[in-house]
Amino acid sequence: MSETDPTSSASGITWGLEDLYAEPSAGLISKYQAQAAEAAQAFERDYRGKVARLDPEALAQALARMEEILSTSLRPQIYAQLRFAADTGLPSLGAALESATQKHSAIRRRLIFFELEWLALEEDQAASKMAHSALGRYEHFLRTLRLQRPHVLGEAEEKVMELLSNTGRNAFVRLFDEVSNGIRCRLAHDGGERDVSLQEALAVLHRPDRVARERAAHSITEALRDHQRVLTFILNTVVQEHADNDQLRRRPHPMHGRNMENEVDQKSVEALLSSCEARMGLVSRYYNLKRRLLGLERLYDYDRYAPISAHLPVCDFSQGREIVLSAYRAFSPKMADIAQLFFENNWIDAELRPGKSGGAFCSATLPEIHPYVLLNYTDTLRDVMTLAHELGHGVHQYLSRPLGLFQFHAPLITSEAASTFGEMLVFRDLMARNDEPRVRLGLLCAKLEDNFATIFRQAVMTRFEEGLHQARRSQGELASETIGELWMAANRSMFGDSLEFTEGYALWWSYIPHFIHSPFYVYAYSYGQLLVLALLGRYEAEGEDFVPKYLDLLAAGNSDSPDALLSRMDLDVTDPNFWDLGLSVLDKMVGEAEALAESVGLA
Repeated sequence: MSETDPTSSASGITWGLEDLYAEPSAGLISKYQAQAAEAAQAFERDYRGKVARLDPEALAQALARMEEILSTSLRPQIYAQLRFAADTGLPSLGAALESATQKHSAIRRRLIFFELEWLALEEDQAASKMAHSALGRYEHFLRTLRLQRPHVLGEAEEKVMELLSNTGRNAFVRLFDEVSNGIRCRLAHDGGERDVSLQEALAVLHRPDRVARERAAHSITEALRDHQRVLTFILNTVVQEHADNDQLRRRPHPMHGRNMENEVDQKSVEALLSSCEARMGLVSRYYNLKRRLLGLERLYDYDRYAPISAHLPVCDFSQGREIVLSAYRAFSPKMADIAQLFFENNWIDAELRPGKSGGAFCSATLPEIHPYVLLNYTDTLRDVMTLAHELGHGVHQYLSRPLGLFQFHAPLITSEAASTFGEMLVFRDLMARNDEPRVRLGLLCAKLEDNFATIFRQAVMTRFEEGLHQARRSQGELASETIGELWMAANRSMFGDSLEFTEGYALWWSYIPHFIHSPFYVYAYSYGQLLVLALLGRYEAEGEDFVPKYLDLLAAGNSDSPDALLSRMDLDVTDPNFWDLGLSVLDKMVGEAEALAESVGLA
């Protein structure tokens, strides 16, 4: 019996990057980079020392020029990033990404003066300029930029930090990607063994065969153990760099920089995390039910994602496409039409192959282009949900493109709401398609587990990050065992006595990219999922009248703060009781699962 399959139905589903460069060549890309460098030099000659004297119309013209320069400079870097994600094992692609990153960094250093001169303006002078209609397109960008005023350094220091990031943090991020995406796990296959990627091994944890799950978990642990020394060093280095940066920028705590990007304060984040922690009992309540449904005396970490029902269908990529587009179309034909573009124009890379970046993401690229989606499709309903999730990002980014480079990237907290909303549309559609109680129970349990992973697990990982950063600052370089202890303590708080962790699980922090790529990113998932549950409640109450409001929210991108954008939909996320709305929905879903289990005699 095989624990993994050599291919999936997504074989051959790869993206085409022609919209970035129709006929890519080193010479053409170098030409673009040279043009951007010349434009940046001219910009510096024209505006250095003059920002304070620019009237609103002239300031808007300068910002438009800067957008064009950065877009020209970013295009080679984005192209290199996507090619590297498609094959992290090819050294030439890593070298091309490094070269593009350095050249873009050089251009950024030339433009730093402009932002610093803008921040040097007194508040009344800046407010007067921003109030002018000529700057309407850039108002929120300029306003949020000024939030960084207490934390910026002098121009010379900012240039040095930009320069050193390429051989500092950015280099360790790339090293992590190359190491983690090169990890191979040995699984049983056709009477022998076969090396598979970490992503393929993780997918086995969602299969009904418990022996296969246990072997896969053991193989993952051993593969991570083989790389512990370098992965531990990478994490220590990135976390220390974060601490050094916070000290230089006078940030009061490790999460402060991320909170500023998300335009939320620590009090709001703490209210979110505390609300999740107060309802952790839902998790142990559900997993005790799952243990009974699976007929097990003990539930181990490798049993968490075991399917409740063997009746859940396998979904090949074409079926997954139909399910997602159908669910999107039932909500909004416009949303489905945009999502369909990704399939028709090869904006998706879904096949499994060695060296490909693990997990899934949607790259917004540039406003004048379009987003690209990467995932690793293994023919499960979970992959259908992942497809719906990333296309939710894609629709969001596609709709916000008219806002331009500085304002089309939504903050993480509303960005993740858009993606998880797409997931929930698909889940509701799947439930509506199936009347068989066992299938409905399997779907409901799978969605509950996704919600627990998106809400409670991300809250747990945020607490782990808090403990990790505090320990690194107080204790110095941390041993792998110390990091593992922090990881296990955080995870045990989620499951209580409902699940038993194997010893090897203490190493499983080491493959999670968010801790390296985007420190404190993960609470945005909790925020987004609970927000989505509130949005779905509003959709149920308002019906079709809700749809244009939702699409307007997506199209608004980062043109206003999340609080302000959501207040247009009569949602007050500053209310400490707001998060209980979504958590109460989860409570009802657990109750529905308990009732379904009893109805089919499984509880």
